Amino acid sequence: MNIIRYEPFGLRGLDSPFNRMFRGFVGQDDGDESNVVTSRWMPLVDVQDAGDHFLLEVDVPGVKAEDINVTMENGVLNIEGERQHAERTEEKGYSRIERSFGSFHRRFSLPETADADAIDAKVDDGVLRISIGKAKKAQPRRIEVKT
Repeated sequence: MNIIRYEPFGLRGLDSPFNRMFRGFVGQDDGDESNVVTSRWMPLVDVQDAGDHFLLEVDVPGVKAEDINVTMENGVLNIEGERQHAERTEEKGYSRIERSFGSFHRRFSLPETADADAIDAKVDDGVLRISIGKAKKAQPRRIEVKT
């Protein structure tokens, strides 16, 4: 005799699509290496249009400047890096460690006005600031119509 779980509302099997939708998020490690998620943690990013340039501020506490790689190719800004895992010592009395370690990777599509030759990046107090200059727009010119 088989035991069948009673489902009063006929929702049997609906948990599977929901689980697939959230698979790959932090804490949802099911061992599937083919997930879209490319990093173990994702730093938060503020993006703003500051008039003559774009400014990205990326929270990367504990990440050294030499562990961050910023590139731009085909209008896509790539930010990748790694936060090193500190040695865990049991003698300090930790009962839980919530800091994320490992690599991260963020990508941003930039508008056509972004100037690939005018990018500056620096880390200060755990914040990576990336300034992307804007290309000079061609100024509209009035053309005289002759008769």
